[in-house]
Amino acid sequence: MTALKLEVHSTEHLAGDDATMAFGARLSLSVSAPAWVHMYGDLGAGKTTLARGFLAGLGHTGQVRSPTYTLVETYTLDDVTVHHLDLYRLGSADELYDMGVDDLAATPAIWLIEWPERAEGVLPDWTHRIVLDVAGTGRDVSLTSRRA
Repeated sequence: MTALKLEVHSTEHLAGDDATMAFGARLSLSVSAPAWVHMYGDLGAGKTTLARGFLAGLGHTGQVRSPTYTLVETYTLDDVTVHHLDLYRLGSADELYDMGVDDLAATPAIWLIEWPERAEGVLPDWTHRIVLDVAGTGRDVSLTSRRA
C-alpha cells in the first residue's frame, strides 16, 4: 500500500523585496531537513531574495550570494545545513553528478533550488514547491507543501 501524501497550498501577494524576505523567513520556520524546496519563476522574480530571507530566518547573518555561477552555495548553521542551488546555467541534468550533489545528499539538509526544471528526473521530488510571478512592483507567490 502506498502512503497518502497530503498537500497544502497557499497563495499570497508580496509587495516587494522586504515582503519576499519576510515570506522566506516565515517559511524557514516550518521547514526541517531533509527537505527539497523547488523555486520556479522567471529571471528577476525573487527566488534568490526569498532564499536570503529563508536563510536569515534560520539565523544566518552573513552574505547570501546568488549561486548563478558557482551553481551551489552551502550554509552550515547551528542546527541545519542548507544547500542553495541555481541551475539556470546547467547544461544538462547529469552535470549535477559532476558537481558532487550525490555526496552532498548523503546527509540530511534543506535544499533551496532555483530553476529545478533544468534537472527534472535527477532531483528528488519536492517537499515544497514555490512559484513566483512578477506582479507590478511586487510578486505573487504560490506555495505547495507536501508530506507523507
